Amino acid sequence: MSGSLVADLERAAGAAAVLAEPAERWTYGYDNSRRHAMPAAVVLAEEAAQVAEVVRVCRAHRAPLVARGRGTGTAGAAVPAAGGVVLSLERMDAILELDPDDRLMVVQPGVTNAAVQRAAAAHGFFWPPDPTSAEVCTVGGNLACNAAGPRAVKYGTPRDCTLGLEAVAGTGVRFRTGVRTTKGVVGYDLTRLIIGSEGTLAVITEATLRLTPLPEARRTLRAVYADVAAAARAVTRLMALPAGPCALEFMDRRALELVRGHQAVALPEGAGALLMIEADGPAGCIGEIVAATRRAATVEGLLELDEAADEQARAELWRARKALSPALRNAAPGKINEDVVVPVSRLADLVRGLERLAETHRTLIVNFGHAGNGNLHVNLLYDPADADTLARAERCLDAVFGLVLELGGTLSGEHGVGLVKRELAARELDPAALALMHALKAQFDPDGILNPGKTLPEPA
Repeated sequence: MSGSLVADLERAAGAAAVLAEPAERWTYGYDNSRRHAMPAAVVLAEEAAQVAEVVRVCRAHRAPLVARGRGTGTAGAAVPAAGGVVLSLERMDAILELDPDDRLMVVQPGVTNAAVQRAAAAHGFFWPPDPTSAEVCTVGGNLACNAAGPRAVKYGTPRDCTLGLEAVAGTGVRFRTGVRTTKGVVGYDLTRLIIGSEGTLAVITEATLRLTPLPEARRTLRAVYADVAAAARAVTRLMALPAGPCALEFMDRRALELVRGHQAVALPEGAGALLMIEADGPAGCIGEIVAATRRAATVEGLLELDEAADEQARAELWRARKALSPALRNAAPGKINEDVVVPVSRLADLVRGLERLAETHRTLIVNFGHAGNGNLHVNLLYDPADADTLARAERCLDAVFGLVLELGGTLSGEHGVGLVKRELAARELDPAALALMHALKAQFDPDGILNPGKTLPEPA
């Protein structure tokens, strides 16, 4: 990349905001997908005006521009695969406004999810999206891939919980979308369009978040079943409750076997599936809500149903789920972690199909995730040093995607598309709809500088 680009970036954002040394740039070339590409320069923006100037400079130089937060995404969306400039928004981490009366918060994109939750909780509210990486992931990153977490089953995803945005298009033009009200139909809904677009349409510089009152009471239950079919029946019944669960997490037999091998976790013999169920609501009604939850979870094949009496007991019930991530790391040196979704009614079909594929391709598959919205994290374990094992895992993964689409599902629920699933997305997207998406991309970003090579596959 030419020195003139770096000089222009320094004039646009200030010399102190531009990193040009290789050692400084290197760390901004990766994300949690473990892919890496070296950017030509890194800009650490501190305000929206700087972002707009940087976009204009990149457009003038026809330089690719990748916006990023803390790099916790797993799909490679923040990797500068085409080189160019990485625009880090980590310094734009202010909470600009918190209005309890209108139940909203205005934030910059670099603020962490956990910081938003703490600020909102001080006023009796929360922002529903709660990814596992909440302490380090940024709101901008959550919005970029519509990352939700367990609470989405009841409270929705970032698309449901964001009122408006301020952003910069690929032309360098700043614009606002959305409203500060819970209703509004004037114009097209650009807010929901930009959320989930992984920085390919615009760079988000500000977000107006819709807050939700904290529930007065919460209860946690753990249900263990003989097989996935029984657990799936329970999921269907639980999701039909008028006061449905605020979290409904699933682990399959392989996941439970891994957990048992990793640490002592009390589970009944014959455990084939586990549901972690959380219910919340008004303190005066929580007893009735829990009773209804217990009835819905009690189906043929239930082996054990426990309820936490206090926070210590709650932590103990969650121990099996918390132990899964370290157990997966120890189970095999390589892991392909996919994030697929099927209709809730097809959850059992998905898990049974995955078991067949694991046997056919001689690949260990471990499944867990957000059962209430059919969102499973499918983990294929392999040895990267063994070419045959890796080849089998890759063939198995291709078959997994075919199975998901056959069941009426989608290839990504909250991890995004990025680099990892870009070409696969063509298997899911309608060709005419894909052509419209490319036309929209051209309107927002006529020179194609914003995160090129991500999200949208090439048109047929």
